[in-house]
Amino acid sequence: MSKTILLVEDEESLQFYLKSELSFENYVVIQCFNGKNALDLLEAQTYDLVILDWMLPERSGIDILRRLRRQGSNVPVIIMTARSEVDDKVMGLDSGANDYITKPFEIEELLARIRVLLRVAGTNQTDEYNYYDLIMNTKTHRVTLLNQPILLTQREFDLLNYLLRNKDVVVSRDEILDNVWGVDFSGQYNTVDVNIRHLRQKLYLPDRSYIQTERSLGYVLRVRFDG
Repeated sequence: MSKTILLVEDEESLQFYLKSELSFENYVVIQCFNGKNALDLLEAQTYDLVILDWMLPERSGIDILRRLRRQGSNVPVIIMTARSEVDDKVMGLDSGANDYITKPFEIEELLARIRVLLRVAGTNQTDEYNYYDLIMNTKTHRVTLLNQPILLTQREFDLLNYLLRNKDVVVSRDEILDNVWGVDFSGQYNTVDVNIRHLRQKLYLPDRSYIQTERSLGYVLRVRFDG
């Protein structure tokens, strides 16, 4: 099966050149020319790999990368930039990039880096979380409870994903806002409480509850059997 790559690059000549070369290698290439659209595309579907330019209109590649990692995405990301200083490379890798390639580069080098990351992702990636009878698959975007599908909004899905990755750990409202909504969130503070309530309703079972409130501290995914 062909692998799908999201290519985020605002320089049109380079964008179309890379798409042509990647398509020739049988990759399915989704093109994107700015940071805002990249975020929308990343929320709309999953990709096997992302090639992300550092300097983009509307939202930088580093901002997008940090948001991806806060939300728990483990999609392989190659940062592509003209910045060649060691400190810049360190910043890109520390922000969650799997690899870093400096412009200008030979296409053979990029293709080799892609092959390595896809090979590693194919052997190490964890797509499924199991917690008692609650199962989440981040690749198929499917959640089931007692083998019954649970329909979640994208935000509810991201919230449940964050709680599952931190199961049995109490997380504060501020931590949830930063990691699920992003540090630049400017909405109402009770947004977390509202979405937690919706999640509880969708995960309701008469004999157990999955999300507990720790007074003055926050929330925790910890199953509690009633009766």
